[in-house]
Amino acid sequence: MFTRYAIYYTLPPCPLAEFGAAWLGWDIALAKRVGHPDLDGLDISSITKVPRKYGLHGTIKPPFQLAEGTNEQALKNALALLCQDLQPVMLDRLMLTTLGRFLALYPVGDAVELNDLAAEVVKTLDGFRAPFTESEYARRCRANLSPAQKENLRNWGYPHVMDAFKFHITLTGKLDKVTLSKVISALDPLITPMIPQPFVINSLTLVAERTDGMFVALDRYPLGATEPKSEA
Repeated sequence: MFTRYAIYYTLPPCPLAEFGAAWLGWDIALAKRVGHPDLDGLDISSITKVPRKYGLHGTIKPPFQLAEGTNEQALKNALALLCQDLQPVMLDRLMLTTLGRFLALYPVGDAVELNDLAAEVVKTLDGFRAPFTESEYARRCRANLSPAQKENLRNWGYPHVMDAFKFHITLTGKLDKVTLSKVISALDPLITPMIPQPFVINSLTLVAERTDGMFVALDRYPLGATEPKSEA
């Protein structure tokens, strides 16, 4: 039924989650397409085409195929146990910023605790990830990756983890400078007032990729708690 799994931070029901789902055109919690807002004549469908399939989220453990001998229920059980031992993380706030040529919500202030949490999730659940073959590794090992990122790719299946991890909530694909400026001007006054301050990450969500490529939320696991909450 599902081709890959991932561990995300997804927002609970709130104005930011609702707006973000409409902005991207996909509600990951409800697993359905959502109409875009009408915003200053922007072609939002084109602007958000690349991140749409993933839904509004911050990646904690990047998408992976299940390893042989594992299954979805075992992954759920392991994530539930792990989240009982992890504690919520408080960030000062998130702000709309450019990361390269795309827009994202990015932490302001100290994110060390969040980085440590992400590293623990990646490491603890790595046994559920099917390792790359040499040909898969070679295909994914781009020339612009640093030696450390190449090592991350080989060890953990993704270059931007561990010391290379930067939490962010992606809002656009790669844009030219003119379009970036237009989107920031239109989006910032709308989205910034919706961002909670402080921004607390108090749960993780198991998500899965359907055969059509769209990601859906399966269960939300409160950090430091004992029971998952179904996203269905």
